[in-house]
Amino acid sequence: MRYVSTRGSAPTLGFDDVLLAGLARDGGLYVPKAWPHLSTAQWRRLAGLPYAEIAFRILKLYVGRAIADVDLRRMIEESYRQFGHPAVVPLKQVGANDWLLELFHGPTLAFKDVALQLVGRMFDHVLRKRHARVTIVVATSGDTGSAAIEACRDREAIDIFVLHPYGRVSEVQRRQMTTVPSANVHNIAVNGTFDDCQDLVKAMFNDIAFRDRMRLSAMNSINWARIVPQIVYYAVAALRLGAPARPVAFCVPTGNFGNIFAGYAARRMGLPIERFVVGSNRNDILFRLLDSGTMRMEAVAPTLSPSMDIQVSSNFERLLFELAGRKGKAVTEMMAQFRAKRTLTLRAAQRAKLCRLFTGARADDAQTMAVIRQTLEATGELVDPHTAVGLAAAATRRGNPDVPMITTATAHPAKFPDAVEKACGIRPALPPRLAGLMDRPERVTVLPNDLVSVQGFIAGKVRAAA
Repeated sequence: MRYVSTRGSAPTLGFDDVLLAGLARDGGLYVPKAWPHLSTAQWRRLAGLPYAEIAFRILKLYVGRAIADVDLRRMIEESYRQFGHPAVVPLKQVGANDWLLELFHGPTLAFKDVALQLVGRMFDHVLRKRHARVTIVVATSGDTGSAAIEACRDREAIDIFVLHPYGRVSEVQRRQMTTVPSANVHNIAVNGTFDDCQDLVKAMFNDIAFRDRMRLSAMNSINWARIVPQIVYYAVAALRLGAPARPVAFCVPTGNFGNIFAGYAARRMGLPIERFVVGSNRNDILFRLLDSGTMRMEAVAPTLSPSMDIQVSSNFERLLFELAGRKGKAVTEMMAQFRAKRTLTLRAAQRAKLCRLFTGARADDAQTMAVIRQTLEATGELVDPHTAVGLAAAATRRGNPDVPMITTATAHPAKFPDAVEKACGIRPALPPRLAGLMDRPERVTVLPNDLVSVQGFIAGKVRAAA
């Protein structure tokens, strides 16, 4: 398996090099040179297998020879053995043909664990083979940071720096990052938005001298290795509900488009996914794109679903590459226009292709709270605000009632106790393994939204530069 950049001028790489590179050197994102495809018979043979076995068979198609089968199996089994549910990602029925796919049973209670518990082990494995070290920089709107820290803490070959927007994550999200005492973990609170954090990370990668000196790598979904393990739970959910003999649909609350792009990858592999519904909060750049064909940056507004408070959906570039006929030059021009003018308009044929598969809906904070309350009353299930946005979008864009609609439940409600309590009067408790979180000392440095300041901090702390 080989990988190409969405902008067309970076070197073609194997999986292990893509893992360590994170962002392509031309500023693009890596995608498979050709999508692997499974026949109906091959999908049918996966049905009923344990989660770890399905993961191995799918991941092997993307990893190729970069990691030996015995090592890949071991890492997969180690990653999912510690999840809090034997099914890893259980399905719960919440309507006549409506389902929740619970992705929050990992160590930090968010869907990012499904990928990052494995990606951390992959980093360790490849770095040991190469006798190398890396500095991982991560931008987070709340959940990626804690999942990346949990995957990397105390790993000798890794230093990790996590940038989060100061005052714009929940207290539980913040403390899951800032209370980890490991010497290789560094938290930076940036005076700005998640988009500012994400821009800082991309700017560091585009500063080639700094990138090479610090040996930078990434765990955000700009890193293709973060997307690959997420493909698995789309496959598992669809197989449990009758695929490949019947189609399914997915609704995904998303701001950065990474989670839903993993579903798109599963469809490209031949999984019968009929449609995708994008759930947006007030920061609705993806909804507006689907509704009008134009992606336009606006100011980021704080909401009850902070992980979606985004106006630059980085992973949409991967889908844009497909919509543009896999022409890197065209993507480069469109992304340059987007950055310069803060707007991008799809061609009519591109928009038509997009809307054949994707639709969207948005929910403001009042609607989000109403869905939390209504879901509890109707099903007895507590859901977090992001999942509530997804459920609201799924109801609005339900489509064919005979097709199962699967909404991804992206975080445990206890990660957002204030919002949940405000909505329904019940304050969800943290699981026992996180007991004492609110009492632990925090380690965090507040920095301005300034590239030189952030680079200076990293250069002064990183061990990989020595």
